[in-house]
Amino acid sequence: MYMSGGAVLRLMKVDAKDLKTTETDDRGRVYLGTEYANKNVTVAVVEVEADRPNDDELAAAYREASASAEALAEAWSETSDEAWEALDE
Repeated sequence: MYMSGGAVLRLMKVDAKDLKTTETDDRGRVYLGTEYANKNVTVAVVEVEADRPNDDELAAAYREASASAEALAEAWSETSDEAWEALDE
């Protein structure tokens, strides 16, 4: 056992096949199932995956979409001008 910031940490060996991945609800809770009812259960958070992109990913996607929109607007303007000119002839 180790002491860390007032908490007791126990090292345990866990077989990878015993790990179970689950999602939390909107309040961060996990449903373990009725087989764990009225039992003491030790749970460890091994990894947390965000379900939304981080700020850098969002900024990069915005820049890419903005550049793409500008190119599309420019191409449309040229095509539109050509179409109006063709109608005038």
